[in-house]
Amino acid sequence: MADGAHGMQVGTPELKTVGAITFGPDDVLFVADTTRAAIVAIDVADPGDDAAGGALEVDDLGTRLAALLGCADDDVVVRDLAVHPRTGNVYLSVMRGLGEEATPLIVRVDRTSGEMSEVDLTDVAFSEVTIPSAPALDDERTDVQQGKAPGAERFEFSGTELWLSRPPIRTATVTDMAYVDGELIVAGMSNEEFSSTLRRIPFPFAGEVADTQLEIFHVSHGKWETAAPIRTFIPYEGGASILASYTCTPLVHFSLADITPGARATGRTVAELGFGNQPLDMVSFTQDGDEYLLVAHSRHPLMKISCRDVDAQGALTEPKEPVGVSFEELDLPGVTRLATLDDEHVIALQRDDAGVRHLRSLKTASL
Repeated sequence: MADGAHGMQVGTPELKTVGAITFGPDDVLFVADTTRAAIVAIDVADPGDDAAGGALEVDDLGTRLAALLGCADDDVVVRDLAVHPRTGNVYLSVMRGLGEEATPLIVRVDRTSGEMSEVDLTDVAFSEVTIPSAPALDDERTDVQQGKAPGAERFEFSGTELWLSRPPIRTATVTDMAYVDGELIVAGMSNEEFSSTLRRIPFPFAGEVADTQLEIFHVSHGKWETAAPIRTFIPYEGGASILASYTCTPLVHFSLADITPGARATGRTVAELGFGNQPLDMVSFTQDGDEYLLVAHSRHPLMKISCRDVDAQGALTEPKEPVGVSFEELDLPGVTRLATLDDEHVIALQRDDAGVRHLRSLKTASL
């Protein structure tokens, strides 16, 4: 990509952390840096040819990443994954090490060979945008995250085992993002009264960061909520809306027509996917001509949901019952990250019973 394309200039981006990632036009990879409350667009100059399709399998991903990065397996935290839309190469946002000394990295997994390489971020074309409404670095509030992450503590609640960690709320400035029709759609937290926020950011980064505060009815909690952030979402209805999932675990539809600067938008809650649980990632796929969602969770099995049922479901505004659209639980344990690999496969980061991480291709016709 030429210097100046998409408003980029050549240099070395300053990354303190890496979290959510997603692809935009050409070779542009968007990378969220919550420490700096910034999103960096990077030209990754992917060297691959057009993807030929087919499955990608990488056994013992953690050990291989540790060998590549020169550290122990336990010091490798994979924060997100994204698939290059042209080449099918898989990109991982990775933190090497723990705590304040951790190093942010982007790793490329070759679609054909499975070989891994660190993406060199020296003298690349990049641009960035800061998020003015991000929670301050000294904000004393904390996020609550579920799962056996570094620093998590074990709790029991009504006979259920929960692993919880409480990082600073600043870390939830960006929880997920997607590129839709020239805009980056960004979910996360803000410093506003309604702290759950959805942002629309034009790309190239030349316009306003437009915040919309969100409100949803949380079925299992039996109340309207504005503080909990979207954890994961997908563009829906050809980019006219999104489907989003929250902790403990509402599934909610938002029209992007309602996501306007300074507005407050109320989502349509269509399902309650289970108490004591955090959604980790979601994708959509087509099977026999119908569209489905695939949702990965911290505690519950991988779930398959019919989009036809989502479209027909009215807003849930009563506590506990009904739970809304039905879902099918799939016998694919340990899935933590998902992305569309091609028309026939979803790529999954999966941890087996021994705790070993793998990249697995799930054939959509068999889900």
